Amino acid sequence: MLRKILLLTCLVLVLGLGQAQAQQTRVISVASDCMWPPMEFLDDNKQPTGFSVDLLREMEKVLPGIKFNIQNIAWDGIFAGVAAGKYEVVSSSVTITEDRKKVYIFSEPMYEVTQSVVMPRGKKISSLADLKGKKVGGQIGTTGIFVIDKAKVGAKIKEYEDVGLAMEDLRNDRIDAVICDSNVAAYYANKKKGFENLFHVAYSTKEVEQLAFCLNKKDPDIVKILNEGLAKVKANGKYDELVKKWMGD
Repeated sequence: MLRKILLLTCLVLVLGLGQAQAQQTRVISVASDCMWPPMEFLDDNKQPTGFSVDLLREMEKVLPGIKFNIQNIAWDGIFAGVAAGKYEVVSSSVTITEDRKKVYIFSEPMYEVTQSVVMPRGKKISSLADLKGKKVGGQIGTTGIFVIDKAKVGAKIKEYEDVGLAMEDLRNDRIDAVICDSNVAAYYANKKKGFENLFHVAYSTKEVEQLAFCLNKKDPDIVKILNEGLAKVKANGKYDELVKKWMGD
C-alpha cells in the first residue's frame, strides 16, 4: 500500500511540474512572408527558414519561458492581421518608416539594408534615372516600390505578390529589372539555385533602411521581450554567426 501511495505521489508531482512548466511558457505568434531569401523563406520541407527565423530560435534560447510560433503569412494581408490581433509579431523584413510608426510599434533594428536594382548580367545603370522607360518589377507594398515610385524616373512599374515572381519574369525577359532589399538582391544574384550567373546587382541606393520586428501598439510588453532577446543574442556572438551564415558578411 505504501509503495502505491509513493508511486501516486510521484505521478502527481510529475504531472504538476509539467503543468507548471506549460503555464510558464509564453507562446508568441509570429507572421512571416516566407518569400524573402535569405531573410525568410521555405526550406525543402516547406518550413520557415532563413536569417530572421534562426534569429528568433536563438532568442528563444536566451529568453526563458518564451517560444515563437512562426507562421507563413502572405505579405498583402500581414499588416492587417497584426492590427486585428490574428498574430502578435510581423517578422518579414519590415522596414521602419515614419508612416508605419504612426500605426505600429517596432523593436530595435535587426538588420540594415539599402534598395538594389537587379538586372541581367551585361546590363548596366549608373542611377535610378537610367530606368526611364524600362519595366521594373517589385513586391507590392514594399519600400523598393516606394523608392522607384518616389524617384519619378519614368519607369514602368510592375508590382508582384512576392519578389520571387518578379525574379522569374526577369529571368524570362518579361521585365528589365527588379528592385528589392540589397540582401535579397545579392542572394538572387549570387546564391539562388536556378539563377546562377544570370543576374547582377546593377545599382544600390545610398539611403540605409533598418529592418525590425513590427507589432500592434497594444503590445509594448512583447517589444521589451524582443529587444531583450536581440541584445542577448548580439552580446553572446550568435547574431554575428547568423549574419555570416546567411549574408556572407
